[in-house]
Amino acid sequence: MAMKPQRKKRLTTILAGIVGVGAIVGLVLYASDQQMNLFITPTEINAGSAPKDRIFRIGGLVKVGSVVRSQTSLQTDFIITDNFADVNVTYDKIMPDLFREGQGVVAMGKMNEQGIFVASSILAKHDEEYKAPEVLDALERAGHPVEKSDKG
Repeated sequence: MAMKPQRKKRLTTILAGIVGVGAIVGLVLYASDQQMNLFITPTEINAGSAPKDRIFRIGGLVKVGSVVRSQTSLQTDFIITDNFADVNVTYDKIMPDLFREGQGVVAMGKMNEQGIFVASSILAKHDEEYKAPEVLDALERAGHPVEKSDKG
């Protein structure tokens, strides 16, 4: 029993529409996955959870005594810690004025082959009482809850 030409044309159109919608949904999901910036703690990085060749954010505290500023360039090397694990970070742009040792920081970038986090941007605290919510969450996940101030 042969299908009528009108019915065959309608079926072809419906199938083409389904394939088209599926392709669009797939591309949107792929694009959103590429743009999503994961937030990872130093403990998670040391456990091997850091994505390879992908931009993500790391947060914690700038380890006291770890900041080394280059005398000949803008490069600054420091350590971000969640008090369980440390991650070496390098940044080659102007540091935010509010960047300080012992304070909360969120860095965005990638891990390099040597296991150093190469930051493309650094976000620092706003005042003495403020800690970024992501940093507080990271410290809490690492087992070091920090009292949240009324100002933050």
